[in-house]
Amino acid sequence: MPFVIYLLALCITAQGTSEFMLSGVLPSIAHSLGLQLATAGTLVSAFAIGLVIGAPLMSMTTLKLPRKTALIGFQLVFIAAHVGAALVPSFGFLLLMRLLSAVAYAGFWSLALVAAVSLVDADKQGRAVSVVISGLSVATIVGVPGGTLLAQHAGWQTAFWAVAAMTALTAVAVLIALPGSRGTATAPPRLATELRSLKQPRLWVAYCTATLTMAANFAIFSYLGAILEDVTGLSTGLVPLVLVLFGVGAFIGLTIGGRVADRAPFALLLVGMGGFAVVAVALAMAAHVAWATIVLVVLMGATIFGVTPAVNARVFSILGDTNTLGGAVTVAAFNVGIAVAPLVSGIVIGTRLGLAGTAWIGAAFAVAHMGSVLLDRHLTRRHEAGTAALTAASEPAACSAT
Repeated sequence: MPFVIYLLALCITAQGTSEFMLSGVLPSIAHSLGLQLATAGTLVSAFAIGLVIGAPLMSMTTLKLPRKTALIGFQLVFIAAHVGAALVPSFGFLLLMRLLSAVAYAGFWSLALVAAVSLVDADKQGRAVSVVISGLSVATIVGVPGGTLLAQHAGWQTAFWAVAAMTALTAVAVLIALPGSRGTATAPPRLATELRSLKQPRLWVAYCTATLTMAANFAIFSYLGAILEDVTGLSTGLVPLVLVLFGVGAFIGLTIGGRVADRAPFALLLVGMGGFAVVAVALAMAAHVAWATIVLVVLMGATIFGVTPAVNARVFSILGDTNTLGGAVTVAAFNVGIAVAPLVSGIVIGTRLGLAGTAWIGAAFAVAHMGSVLLDRHLTRRHEAGTAALTAASEPAACSAT
């Protein structure tokens, strides 16, 4: 893999810490601002909504900009939003800053994925995507527990300052190491061409799969810190360590998934999300048992991150070379799931199922995901059969013409 792909993964680690650390930081924010936990959970949805809006919007508005300029610009806006959130600890302003930082993060994510797949051959795109996404698993291993500890011992604002500092360091690295060109592209992408690339029904089924993937994860993960404390009964100090184990599982899943995604994407998606559904059901039933919950958290990270490279690889294989806007819509699709899932889980928390009931919601989303994958596989087989028929029909015509 080219070095620049690993640099992009490091950038995602810095910014992804902000996305994932709220699972452990939410209780501190809720206590500090006098909010119900479900109300504080809307911060997760606000960030996801910003990603949904920001990914295609930033992709379209920066089509003509050099890739390096756009990436650094997104990082600077992300830093400013976190500094603002730390300086003005008001819930309304915090929501606004989460929205702004998410728009910038979305723009960076979109360009990072496109850059990664443009630097490798088609049969290595899944692995390239897995390297970039591995930045998120590192964020869960190091950044998320670190953010949780900072929030517990120095206030949640300190966690926001730390994210801003990490992002600033990676911005300097991008400024120094990333070439100033657009990468391998010979001409700027054209908006009309990019829009036409979206007119493929099976592409939108793949986007639906992406949405359901993140919905399954965040239905549980958004409240995982609270589950570990209030249902499992772990001490506050142990919660960050369990989140580290989630990240370890995620890294293992990404490593395996990245190597399988290009060869057998549908099998990986079905087996991986089937495994996640089983893990979610087990968590719903055994969340009060500490050792079982810890094991299930590791398996949860491994299964959900294991399928993520295949989800991305499916989209980019359908898009082909015209993938700037389509890749951005992938980011938006992921975050529709992230936005919706905490809201649905928040409703369940208020019922007799309580916090453990969020795992049932995650399992339901996982089953829906598998249905979407089966539809994608069916449409892809029809597409391939149609392409083969057209090729076979054109060969006799070409022979008779000669």
